[in-house]
Amino acid sequence: MSDQYLWDRSGPPDPEVERLEKLLAPLAHRPPAGPRLAAAPARPRPLRALAAAAAVVLAAASLWRFAPPAGPATGWQIARVDGAARVGDRDARADMPLQAGQILRTGADSELRIQDDSIGRVDLGPDSEMRSGGRRLTLQHGKLHAFIWAPARQFVVDTPSARAIDLGCEYTLNVDTAGNGLLEVSLGWVAFQHRGLESFIPAGARCMTRKSSGPGVPYYDDAPPALAQSVARFDHGETAALGGILSAARQQDALTLWHLLTRVSPRDRGEVFDRFAELVRLPSEVSRDRVLQKDPVMIDLCWNALDLRDTDWWRGWERNWK
Repeated sequence: MSDQYLWDRSGPPDPEVERLEKLLAPLAHRPPAGPRLAAAPARPRPLRALAAAAAVVLAAASLWRFAPPAGPATGWQIARVDGAARVGDRDARADMPLQAGQILRTGADSELRIQDDSIGRVDLGPDSEMRSGGRRLTLQHGKLHAFIWAPARQFVVDTPSARAIDLGCEYTLNVDTAGNGLLEVSLGWVAFQHRGLESFIPAGARCMTRKSSGPGVPYYDDAPPALAQSVARFDHGETAALGGILSAARQQDALTLWHLLTRVSPRDRGEVFDRFAELVRLPSEVSRDRVLQKDPVMIDLCWNALDLRDTDWWRGWERNWK
């Protein structure tokens, strides 16, 4: 190839130069439309200048792809790392501060702990993926164990199938790669919510959640196997499993029946209420007919009959997170 082509395009072109020119053509200067003064012809840039421009463009694209702008700082930082874990495209290390939007990933043999002194601590188990934030984390899949000392309703974990709202608690949350999960509460309470469907899980109880339908019906860890199996079938859409729940329910399993009051069909609601009334002492003002109509006041009075905590305490979380 003659060097003359690089200066005035009079010599024979080089195929590599032609390829580079076509690659950079979209970046060429385009003067604004309309009348303008005639200008002297610009001399074509030499190959070295074109190559430098191409390198700048590729470097900028690489930075944009692999180092997106970081989100705002959070109060979370990594407190411990066991094995190989990642924060975005970097290796996780102890004392690393976290920014909103960063993705934390653990491998098959690794786990890590993050802590915010004003909120609590969260352990991320093996094969897990979580997005960081301030008072709100997102567990995409894997295992999370949270111990929260912030005031109730100040901390949330989102999953593909439900939102877990802390009501002063310690709990373990497992989410599979399909988005289905299981929440187990060991201290305090957790509210599980998705698209208007609510479950309230006290210490010693658990609740499944499905991506297609949201949180299921909670039941106690020590519930009779027949009840636990029937709840699992009911959560999978088998309405015929209702009879197994009602027949196996103990007094403390009225918690499970309370959740069923608003989830079964009108045809089955009377049977659920009658069994519920056998297990708890209902206030005299509770009206069976109004419960069957899902009157919110009556449903709340039924909850208060469980002798757990009155609805005035846990209803407040809705105002914070709607």
